[in-house]
Amino acid sequence: MPTEPSAATASHTAPHAAPRATVPAHPAHPVALPARRHLPVQPAGTPVLDVTVPVHNEEQDLERCVRRLHEHLARTFPYGFRITVADNASTDATPGISKRLEREIPEVRAFRLEEKGRGRALRTVWSASEAPVLAYMDVDLSTDLNALLPLVAPLISGHSDLAIGSRLARSSRVVRGAKREFISRTYNLILRGSLAARFSDAQCGFKAIRRDVAQRLLPMVEDTGWFFDTEMLVLAERAGLRIHEVPVDWVDDPASTVHIVSTAMDDLKGVWRIGRALAVGALPLDRLARPFGDDPRDRQLSGVPGGLARQLVGFCVIGALSTLFYLALYSLSRTVMGPQLANGVALLVSAVANTSANRRLTFGVRGRDRAVRHQAQGLVVFAIGLALTSGSLAALDAANADAAHSTEVAVLLAANLAATVLRFLLFRAWVFPDRAGPVPVTDATPHHADPKGDAR
Repeated sequence: MPTEPSAATASHTAPHAAPRATVPAHPAHPVALPARRHLPVQPAGTPVLDVTVPVHNEEQDLERCVRRLHEHLARTFPYGFRITVADNASTDATPGISKRLEREIPEVRAFRLEEKGRGRALRTVWSASEAPVLAYMDVDLSTDLNALLPLVAPLISGHSDLAIGSRLARSSRVVRGAKREFISRTYNLILRGSLAARFSDAQCGFKAIRRDVAQRLLPMVEDTGWFFDTEMLVLAERAGLRIHEVPVDWVDDPASTVHIVSTAMDDLKGVWRIGRALAVGALPLDRLARPFGDDPRDRQLSGVPGGLARQLVGFCVIGALSTLFYLALYSLSRTVMGPQLANGVALLVSAVANTSANRRLTFGVRGRDRAVRHQAQGLVVFAIGLALTSGSLAALDAANADAAHSTEVAVLLAANLAATVLRFLLFRAWVFPDRAGPVPVTDATPHHADPKGDAR
């Protein structure tokens, strides 16, 4: 797993910088995140929001961006805030401008990194910040700042874990060229098709995250460049964290220095790497789990199965694909062997694949622990399905020994539907039962509530 950048790679010029928090990437006993809470009221002047502006050689736009952002926050944001300029190894006048802005504006701090990389800058600054809500935006201010408060409000209220601006939402208003529009939509289609991503816009430079989530999530994010956003969102979504999307007004910056081809290639490599890690269960996503609701009683309900709807949908999709796979194997095998043997071979191969897919995707069991046991139990379920389908074939043969191939397929399809229902019940209750007990309330919970619901 990736490690955090060394503190030696960054020098922070602000004297009030908080010491960087270190979070072990692999705790001996992973625990879930505490329930989301509305952030408590902070003392006057304490920043609730820390907005990071990553820059590299931005001497032309930096001061205009920071002053405009500061004026907007001072006028509209009802909490304390900070603006952090994260300089990524600039070689022009950017470092000097950052330090001057820090001296002139109390809410601005300068942060210097000696290596390039937007992801590296965000991970370093966010890991060092003590603000409970962390955000970032591009220095060109392509996104309308009126979306900033709607972006962070769900994080402050405790409703969501991350928030992103979306240029692809229905009510967004976007001005950009056809080339960038095509690339953006194609990239998001790739994410949906390959990683089953449900968020609409991965690369909009306008995002926010709660600090307690960032402390757990950032050590899992490997990329240090432009793919950082996508990797962070995919891992958060797969872990079940809530991602809030805000439609934004966005105007393309024609002077952008992003190299589209090289960035696209790096992104595709990142998609492959993340897809492979998710497929083999190499990421400890259980560390990012949230309890259901914010009332401790919600975590102690007995006899109420969790995730039934999601599991049922996943099982049905995998079942449909498995049935098509089974029928294709049966039709292929039927050309060289009898119906009973062809049925047994097709059902055995599809059953192994079905058990593996349901284990990983439907019931969220990752890694090799108990994998052999699960396959053995899956074979028992397979035997029941074999008895149903073989019995159906035997009954068909007894009724009509010269039945057409299409009739055999129809009978097998009906028998498989019945076997599928039974397979889901056995998988859920016997092969992959939910052994997770109530999530304990630990000292990591940000604060407690008194009987009247007031924070203290």
